Amino acid sequence: MVDITRLNTTDSGFWQSLETLLSWEQVDERDIESTVRRILADVQARGDEAVIEYTNRFDRLSVQSVAELSMDMSRCRKASDTLPLEQREALEIAADRIRSYADHQKMESWSYTEPDGTVLGQQVTALDRAGLYVPGGKAAYPSSVLMNAIPARVAGVPEVIMVVPTPGGEVNDMVLAAAHIAGVDQVFTIGGAQAVAALAYGTAGIPQVDKIVGPGNAYVAMAKGMVFGAVGIDMIAGPSEILVVCDGNTDPDWIAVDLFSQAEHDEDARAVLVSPDAGFLDRVEASIDRLLPGMARAGVIEASLKGQGILIQVQDMDEAVQVTNFIAPEHLELSVEEPRAMLGRIRHAGAIFMGRYTAEALGDYCAGPNHVLPTSRTARFSSPLGVYDFQKRSSLIQCSADGSRRLGQVASVLARGEGLTAHALSAEYRIGQDK
Repeated sequence: MVDITRLNTTDSGFWQSLETLLSWEQVDERDIESTVRRILADVQARGDEAVIEYTNRFDRLSVQSVAELSMDMSRCRKASDTLPLEQREALEIAADRIRSYADHQKMESWSYTEPDGTVLGQQVTALDRAGLYVPGGKAAYPSSVLMNAIPARVAGVPEVIMVVPTPGGEVNDMVLAAAHIAGVDQVFTIGGAQAVAALAYGTAGIPQVDKIVGPGNAYVAMAKGMVFGAVGIDMIAGPSEILVVCDGNTDPDWIAVDLFSQAEHDEDARAVLVSPDAGFLDRVEASIDRLLPGMARAGVIEASLKGQGILIQVQDMDEAVQVTNFIAPEHLELSVEEPRAMLGRIRHAGAIFMGRYTAEALGDYCAGPNHVLPTSRTARFSSPLGVYDFQKRSSLIQCSADGSRRLGQVASVLARGEGLTAHALSAEYRIGQDK
């Protein structure tokens, strides 16, 4: 029997207990930080030579040049062509849906003209080059390739560079096929902090990018955080998480497997179920115990549920919304009869899956919205990865002579109030000067 933490909102100290359980305490980062800092500095100083050295050491390779780490893109096309038909069609369907959703996110430039002829607006432009980090080796995430590369392409990024480690020379054909389908321009078979450093700073053989996106291990996450500023990053994600809100009328087996779907990521993943029905919580627990032995990753799921899982009994669905907004989950399933009636009150969630038939796993692969989502309560202030992450906005201001006079007077008063005389003069010189 899996021993899952169980809470009731009527318990004394409930909110404090919940907050304590939700706190994400990472492993001691001091060793990771010193290692990553050294690698970043080394790649910045020695470029390709350092990248080759670390790649040979960590990925058990024996390459002599970065050219050997640059994949011929015809190999990605061949991987797509030779995939089993079922896999290729699944990738293509998912790509089409992700692209269609991303098309709706694309921002366009705009402007308007004031009565005196002054024009104000916003110009939207794409990044010049984006870098996509993809875990490699036995861990294969072709869905992440699609989710990260396609929004960049829709945004209009002219060059998408992908890095993927190949430990022992092991390459995953679905990842390469996804790169071809998503329109990746160049693939380098490197990984770890050295790959992040190469993308952030550029080397003789690896181009510098403007933004690095994509998941990775603790070393990759640490490296992304350290290079932020030299380049942009998508986010620093914590363990995966799901919160299911259920009124007690969904098949408990469905809910149990939904919880498994996140718990199987790793032992730190969190699965939470919220319901006002104590009997339903009992039935889901029974389903968990019955179904768990048949799961391929049963050990990981059990460790995750024991260490991070929570079953929460609330007094009613209004309180369920309150708990949800406090947790601010990465994935939220509203497994209720009328999910749209609750939707307007949900303020913090990365992705919201509405209704009994909408499994979170659909969002991971093919529904269309991005699966790169804020974790660890960061949905309170951040959003899913999207086209807008690959676009920049520039403000547009063009004053007419009348507009310059009108605004110049206002600016002069404010500038002199701040003691910035040159600012004031810059505005005043144009007042009354029609040229």
